[in-house]
Amino acid sequence: MFCPSCKHSMIVVEHHRIELDYCPRCHGVWFDNGEIELWLKSMGSQDGSHFVGDILKAPEAETDEKERKCPVCHQRMKKVTMGREPPILVDACPRGNGLWFDGGELSHLVKQITGKPAVGTDAQTPVAAFLAEVFQGADSPKG
Repeated sequence: MFCPSCKHSMIVVEHHRIELDYCPRCHGVWFDNGEIELWLKSMGSQDGSHFVGDILKAPEAETDEKERKCPVCHQRMKKVTMGREPPILVDACPRGNGLWFDGGELSHLVKQITGKPAVGTDAQTPVAAFLAEVFQGADSPKG
């Protein structure tokens, strides 16, 4: 699979039923359909079964960030702002194939969900800690 941001090959990172596509070049992360819900559940978040549906129903964000295409169906992805300080600009496949997080965005989401930094938090579940460790080098979002 190719990165929707920089077009380089992504690698597969797997841990406890969660398989993510990760771009070692730009540090972006692709969650296939259903994986974000597993990840949210692993972090003790409330029912995430409607997470992607809610994102797809949200209004498109106004941004100058370049357009991205879904690495699965190659359709233009919808940009949606989620979270709070800092807001996270997520690219969502309109067909529900998955979500794209630019480098650094996933660690911001971890912090917002847990209320703690993404790395070095003993309150994290093993999956969340693993993902934080894998993506710790991806602190600055790429546009």
